[in-house]
Parts: sequence; C-alpha cells; structure tokens
Amino acid sequence: MNSELPHNRQPPNPQQMLKLLKKIGEIISRWWSEFTLQTRLMAGATLVVSLLMSSLTFWAVNTIQEDARINDTRYGRDLGLLLAANVAPLIAEEKRDEVARFSRQFYTSTSSVRYMLYADQDGEIYLGLPFSDSAVQNSLTLRRRMQLPDNFLASVESGNFADLPMVRQHLTPAGEVTDVFVPMMHNGRYLGILAIGINPNPTVVVSSNLTRDVTLAVFVSIWVMVILGAVFNALTITQPIKELVQGVKNIAIGNFNQRVDLPFGGELGELISSFNEMAERLESFEEQNIEELTAEKAKLETLVSTIADGAVLIDAELNLILVNPTARRLFGWEGQTVIGNNVLNFLPSLVTEELSQPLQKIASGTLEGGEFRCSLGEPTNRTLRILLTTVLLHKSPGIEPLCHSCIHDTENTCELSERPNVQECTLYENQTQEYDLMSTPIEEGKYRESLKGIAMTIQDITREVELNDAKSQFISNISHELRTPLFNIKSFIETLHDYGEDLTEEERQEFLATANHETDRLTRLVNDVLDLSRLESCRIYNFEPVDMAQVVEQTLRTYQLNAKDKGIELSREIEPDLPLVVGNYDLLLQVLTNLVGNALKFTSSGGRVIIRVYLLEEDNLKKNQEVEEIAKGGWIISPPPPRPIDLHLAENRPKTRYIRTEVSDTGSGIAPEDQEAIFTRFFRVENRVHTLEGTGLGLSIVKNIIEKHRSQVHLISELGIGTTFWFDLSVSQEETPSISFSNDVFMGGKSISISKV
Repeated sequence: MNSELPHNRQPPNPQQMLKLLKKIGEIISRWWSEFTLQTRLMAGATLVVSLLMSSLTFWAVNTIQEDARINDTRYGRDLGLLLAANVAPLIAEEKRDEVARFSRQFYTSTSSVRYMLYADQDGEIYLGLPFSDSAVQNSLTLRRRMQLPDNFLASVESGNFADLPMVRQHLTPAGEVTDVFVPMMHNGRYLGILAIGINPNPTVVVSSNLTRDVTLAVFVSIWVMVILGAVFNALTITQPIKELVQGVKNIAIGNFNQRVDLPFGGELGELISSFNEMAERLESFEEQNIEELTAEKAKLETLVSTIADGAVLIDAELNLILVNPTARRLFGWEGQTVIGNNVLNFLPSLVTEELSQPLQKIASGTLEGGEFRCSLGEPTNRTLRILLTTVLLHKSPGIEPLCHSCIHDTENTCELSERPNVQECTLYENQTQEYDLMSTPIEEGKYRESLKGIAMTIQDITREVELNDAKSQFISNISHELRTPLFNIKSFIETLHDYGEDLTEEERQEFLATANHETDRLTRLVNDVLDLSRLESCRIYNFEPVDMAQVVEQTLRTYQLNAKDKGIELSREIEPDLPLVVGNYDLLLQVLTNLVGNALKFTSSGGRVIIRVYLLEEDNLKKNQEVEEIAKGGWIISPPPPRPIDLHLAENRPKTRYIRTEVSDTGSGIAPEDQEAIFTRFFRVENRVHTLEGTGLGLSIVKNIIEKHRSQVHLISELGIGTTFWFDLSVSQEETPSISFSNDVFMGGKSISISKV
C-alpha cells in the first residue's frame, strides 16, 4: 500500500530559477523606471504598509494553526494510548474478531478519527478501518506494510517509551491530518503497532481562512485606494504627455523640425526644454551627415571604377545598376548599354548557367551569397572567381529613408537626370538600428523589401589556375607516385640484403612478393605520369569491384617495418564478410598509403595507428559529427559525417549501403584553424614547426581521389589527442563478400591478435 504522507518533491533547478528571477527583475526594473519619483515614493510607502499588515496576519494565522496542531497532537496521543490499552489484551489472546468489532464501534462513535490501522511486529497490516477508503490504503502502507516514523522500532526495542507514541502530520485536501503511531504492549510483550489518523479541527480551519480573507481584503483595499489616487493624478497631465510623445515620434521618423511648446514648469518643463534642445542639435547633425555621406558616396564610386577586380551591382530584380570597366572587359560588354537590363541576358552562357539559380535564390531570400568559379569557354578560355554578396537596407517598418543624391524623401527609388530610369542613389534611415542578419529570421516579403541589391565581385584567376594545374600534375606525380613505390621496394630489398639470413623462407617470399607488387604499381604510376593525365584532368578511370580488406592488408605490409622502427602500434579492425566497393584499386591504395604515412609521421613512439573498415546503411549516415574518447589509448572514434552532396537521390530509390574506412592515430593532432586548409595544395602543418618533411600534396591527392569515387573525405582532430580521417564508398552491386580478416596489430613484423573496441 502506498503512503498517504507527503511525497518528496524534486527541487527546482537553481539555474532555471536564477534565469527566471533575472528576467522578472528586468521586467520590474523597466516598468519601475517609467514612473516619476513621487509615484515611486507612494508605491514604496504602500508596499511597506501592505507588507507589515501581511506579516502581522501571517503571524496570527501561524499561531492559531500551531496551537491547533499541538491540541490535535495531544488528543491523538491520548486517544491512541487509550485505544491501545483496550485492544492489547484482545490481540494478545489473538481475538482479532473482537478487536475488529471493538475498533469498528470506536471508529463509528468517534468522528475525529480518520482511519485506524493494526500491524504486527514486522509492520505487516492485518486490520484497517475504513476498509473501502483507498486513500487510507495509500497513506501509510506500501505493499501492505506500514511505513513507520524514523527511530520508532529502535525506541521500542530499546525500551525507550518516553518518545512514544510518535506523531506526524501530512496534508490532505480537507486539511492537515495527524498520524499517531502507538506500540501495543501487554505484560511487557511487544504485540505490534496501532496507527490512528486524526481529522483536522474544522473550527480552526474556518477561523484561519477567515483571518486570511480579512488580511487579503485589507491588503487589496490599500492598493486600490493608492491606485485610484494615482490614476486621478495622471489624468490631469495626460494631454501634455500626449503632445510630448507625438513630438518624440516625429523626431524618430526624421522630422527634426518638430518643437514642443507647453507652459509647464518643474520636471515636466525641464523635460520639454531638453527635448527642444535635442531636436535643434539633431537637425544640425543631419545637415552635416548628408554632406559627409554625399562626399563618401562619390569617393566610393571612384574607388569601384578604378579597382583591378570586376565589380557589378544588381538590384533585387536582377537588373544591372553599376558596372566598372574591369567587369565590362571580362564579360565583353564594351560599347554595350547594359545598365537597367537583366544581368542574365548579358552574361556569357557558361556563367549564366552557373549563376542563374544562385542569383534567383539570393533575390528570393533562400541564399545569402556564395563563391563560384566559372569558365568563359572559347575563345578566351578564362577562369573567373565570382563572389556574390547581398546588399541589405536595415530599415525599421514605417520609416521613410532619405536619398543622399537628391536630398528628399523617396519611396526607396529615385531617378538621376544624368542617368534616367536607373536606381543609382544611396538610401539611408535617420536612426540606424543594428540587426543580426545571420541569427534573425526574415520573412520572404520583408526580405525582399530590405534587399536592395546583390554585389558581384569578379576576379580573373586564369593564370593562377594554369600554373596550379601544371604544378599539381608534375609535383604530385613525381613526389608522391614515384617516390613512395621506390622507397618501399628499397626498404624490402635492404631488409632482405641485411637480414636475409635471419628471415624465414616464408618471410623472404612475402618481402619479394611485396617488392614485385610495388614494381608493378610503379610501372602503372609511371605510365600515368607519361600520359600527362592525372587526378585533376579529364581522364576517366576504370572502376570495378574492389576488396577494401586487400587494400588495407597491402597498406599494412607496406608500413609495418616503418611502424616497428618508430615504435608505433599499427593495427586494423575489419568487419567480417564485407561486400566489395566500387572503385579503383590503385587509387584507393594510394589514399590509404598517404593517410597511414601521414599518421605515422605525426605520431610519436609509443602511439597507435589503426585502420577501421565496416559497413554502413544509408539510414545510419548522420549529419552531426561527434567525438568519443576511449579511456584506453585515447582513440578518437568518429560517427558518420554529413552525407555527400552527390549521394542525394530520390526518396523512392532503394537504400544504398556504404563501406566506411577510417584511419585514426594518437598523434599531435591538427589545430582547428588548419583543418579547413589541410586539403589545400602545398599546405603543410609541418611548415609551422620545421621538423618534418613533406610537400603538402598528400591530402590534396587523397581529396581528389575520393571525389573521383563520388564521395568526400572528412577529418576530426584534437590537439594532443589525435586525428581521424574517414571516407565512405558505395557497395558494389556484386554481392561477393570480402575475405574475413581478424583484427591484428603489427609490432616487430609479427601479427598479434587484438579485440575490437
């Protein structure tokens, strides 16, 4: 049976309470600041009197309730002792029927008794009145066991009857019920427990409620009288206040000629005088600002026309407003009249195809801007970098802006005599209000009203692209595709030459097979260099089903000696029975070679490098990236990254499965500011420390290879903890599973089995 006594309530969250109190304090502070000093003094005096009356009333009510509680307690103790003395002999003789009969008569004749419960020495209830009252069953029992006050049984066992019977109270909708617990003793033998509930005294409850009602009426009456007096006082100055408010509104919308002329003295007269002085100063400042802004506008137009980059300004309807000479030259607009016409009608076809949708999205408010790279095609073959940014007018609703060029009120547009039908003036509002455009949502209609145009910045990067392509094709092939196989072949041959007698025949054959495999790979890579068509060219690679487990095994064989020399634990975790992926074996091997090589390079002795390969369903690809640090070894486990853009398909297509490959290390980690640029050509983290060699092309090659596999490479890293690179590859339609490999660690040229974390 559940207890009817009060339950423990979960205390409120201190932080939430603090925020709530702070918010309430700010509201009260703003509301309080709107009143005059006289009103504040009156409110303070009224509050003091009200609180004093409330305190006296509370004390009186509390005293009455405390006396009633003491009387109920005494009455309950006496009643419990009397009843226990009468039923103890019957219980000792096990005459429970007579106990029930006597208890029922006693319960019926005593209106103040709410319930009666009998329990044995173990607290198990065997009799209770009234039987049909479920509330009684829930008041003191739990699973038919009585819940006793603290130290009750200890007092009975020790014979300390000075504290018995014990009394406690609990609150019910009808009032506070007194619970009395009496030990039943007969001839010095402990027979059990008698629990009696005493109803609250109705007379005390009624008198307490009446006292509270009278106190509340006095409190409300005091405040009603004060408020009525304040309202009467406010009505006598309502008209002057309205005129002053109207003057402030006129100032707010830019009418600095507004003056308030009212014959008042005191604080109100001082306020009116200060208001008129403020209006005069604002009118003077407005004239100065108009002159300065007009001059700055002329300087800005001169600067835009002379910069080396192309600059184009478009209005919200995608009509051209301003075009500098560089932009005319790049787009071939010399001698054409393009101002006032739609920009999409004059852009080159390839640029229009690239920018048409982004420009329309920016104009509709679904895109804030972006950077695009476009090719002009024949005959110029130029490559342009185009940056689109929005030009917004931060204007509050209902405020008419002013035109700097014309110096008059406008409807957000005006025409200049020298450039008819062209929106060319600069608009501003008198009271600029700052908005956080990144965090404040703007409705589409309001966005189009606040969007004044789109700025297009054009850079000619043709020369940079050509140099970068040539440099990438040459250096990436020579330094990473030729050197790595030669180094691997040399390492195995030197090992056979220096330690051939110490190796078994099986190990020698394995080394020779690896060297032969690297020779074949070197031949393929040399052919790629001679074809002058690599990752960033238009060459089409052959993609076929590839077993990622074999790629991992080849990578581990390649780097196991290097890991042994550096004292690094190199291991793998491959999920059994993996399906094949669609890819190019050589390119995927180059990816893992570069990633593992970088991991070994940046991991110190005693560290760990692990390759994980496992299956993922498309539903398991999550958008959020998290980091989970395992206590042993400090590994970084990376959940699924955002889904690649080119993997978005129709909703009704069958679910796609992916094979995820991860390369994790416990190295030095990559700083957050370097993580975005880590895949850039020639970018090297070691440039900051000058202790490691490298060209900065490895991760760029990895990125290009993975993109050719219609995927993306991701990383997550923390300084001092380690780094994890991962990518996902689509599962081949051929469901031939890969060979199952155990999870091994390569240390000292031997394979040691480990369990997967």
